[in-house]
Amino acid sequence: MTTQTDSPVLVSVRHHTGVLELNRPRALNSLNPEMIGIITRALEQWRDDDSVAQVLITSVSPKAFCAGGDVRHVRDGILAGKEEEMDRFFSDEYSMNHMIASYPKPYVAVLDGIVMGGGLGVSAHGSHRVITERAWASMPEMAIGYITDVGISYASQRWPGSSPAMGAFIGLTGYRLTEADMMEVGLATHLIDDAGDFIEDLVGLGVDNALDEHTIEVEEDARLAGWRDDIEATFSHGSWADIDAALDAHGNQEFVQEVRALMAKGSPSATVATAELYAANRSAADLRAGLDNEERLGELLRRQPDFLEGVRAVLIDKTQDAEFTPAHEPAVYREVLR
Repeated sequence: MTTQTDSPVLVSVRHHTGVLELNRPRALNSLNPEMIGIITRALEQWRDDDSVAQVLITSVSPKAFCAGGDVRHVRDGILAGKEEEMDRFFSDEYSMNHMIASYPKPYVAVLDGIVMGGGLGVSAHGSHRVITERAWASMPEMAIGYITDVGISYASQRWPGSSPAMGAFIGLTGYRLTEADMMEVGLATHLIDDAGDFIEDLVGLGVDNALDEHTIEVEEDARLAGWRDDIEATFSHGSWADIDAALDAHGNQEFVQEVRALMAKGSPSATVATAELYAANRSAADLRAGLDNEERLGELLRRQPDFLEGVRAVLIDKTQDAEFTPAHEPAVYREVLR
C-alpha cells in the first residue's frame, strides 16, 4: 500500500510495519481534512490486516512532527459560511484520535521537533510516544481563542506522571514542555538517541527490540518536577476564577509571575471555557466522553469572535495583537458540558 510522493501523508507498508509519514513541511505538517482522511483510512485497513504488526507515525521534516490542526483553513471556512463543514472536520479528527487510543496494535509515534495541538492528537493517544532530545510539545490554544482539544483535556489529566492540576496547567498556560518535562509527566514513554536509526530498527526488528537498542536516560531535570507543589496548590481548582484567586494568594511569586507571563496573551473567554472543560473531563467516563465535551464546546467557541481574531493575530498576520472580548460567564460553557 503506497501513496503518491506529493501526498500530505505518505502511506506505506515496510516489512510488517504500517508507516504514516506526515508530508506537509511548509505548513509544519498542520493537519487538514485530507490528512485526517488518509490517516483514518490507513488505520482502518491495517487494523484487520494480519500482515501489519505495528504502526509508525513520523514526519518527513526534521523541524516539526506536527504543529497542530490547520486552523487557518477552519477560519477561512467559517468566514465563507461553511460552519457545518468545519464542524465535520473537527468531528472527523476527534474520531481519528479515539481510533488511535483504542487501536489493537502497537502505535508508535516518533516525535522529533515541534509537537503542538493536533500533533498531540495523532501521537499522545498511541501506545508508544517516542521522543528525541529535539522534541518539545505545547497546547497553545488560549492564544487563538480556542480550547485544549484532540482529547488532551482528558488524557493530560491521566498520563502516568500527571494529575488533574498538572493537566490543567499544561492546557491553560500553553507551557512548552521540554523532552525532560514530557518524560516527567508521562506524555512521552521513551527517549531515544536518533530518530532515523530507531525507525530503521523499528521496521527491521520490531518496537521492543528497537527500544532496547536506542532508549537513553534523561540528562536534565524537568522544570515541571520543581513546580509540582505549586501547580497542585493553584491549578487543582475547577473554575478559572478559583485558579486565578489561588494564584493571587500563592506564596511562590516567581512561579506566579511565570504563569501570568505565559497567559498574558490568551483569550479570557477561552481561558474560562478551558478551565470548565478540564473540570468536566476530570470525571468523564472515558476518552470518547472527553472528546464529546471538546466537540460541543469547540463548536461554541468557534462561533464566538475570539477564535477568528486569535487565528488572525497569531497565524495569519502574525502581529500577536489580538483584541479579545471580555470573558464570558462560565455558565455559558457549562451548559454544553457533561
